[in-house]
Amino acid sequence: MGMIRVLGMLAALVGLVAAPAAADTIEFTLVANQSRATFKTDAPLETIVGNGSGEAITGALTLDPARPAGARGMVRVDMTRVKTGIDKRDADMLGKTYLDVAANPENRFVAFEVTGVETGGPLEPGRDTPVKIRGRLTVKQTPLDVVADGHVVWIKLTPEQVEAQKRFGFTADNVKVRARFATLFTNHAMQVPQLLFLKVSNEIQLETDLTFVRR
Repeated sequence: MGMIRVLGMLAALVGLVAAPAAADTIEFTLVANQSRATFKTDAPLETIVGNGSGEAITGALTLDPARPAGARGMVRVDMTRVKTGIDKRDADMLGKTYLDVAANPENRFVAFEVTGVETGGPLEPGRDTPVKIRGRLTVKQTPLDVVADGHVVWIKLTPEQVEAQKRFGFTADNVKVRARFATLFTNHAMQVPQLLFLKVSNEIQLETDLTFVRR
């Protein structure tokens, strides 16, 4: 009987050791003044680049660094605050042919919802980790499932470092996310732009460089 009790205790101990550690899920919010989003499309005589930063970008992220595959989040870019360097082109971008913001004010937002992340393992503080970010891109109320190539860096700060960096908005846990992916104007009920008699590429390249801090 004593042997059975000992074996039972050993089995319970093995089960405890083998059990996965409790998740340490962290809620992050995006730091607008440390983040930017860019879109690019090729024209015959130039590359059109739109830049959004500061108040143009909002977002949140939920992440357990030990289990990054379960990350979830949302980033939205207000296209009325994105600039291409030419005021008329910025206004045209919001017009009926493209985003048609007058018809639906919600069209001003381009959104990316994170639905999953593929990594080679857990995140380690200070290490740049290549990832595949699965998500849903919504432009002009038209969603599209995409996969972005990205890099994630989890940055932990000591209390002394937090004190020195808090004026910039940083906290004990910070995450840097860089991502790149593509879509088409025609994927989102928009015409391919045309400059005089020259058509712009249908493809839109999107890049983000985002900083999130612990709430």
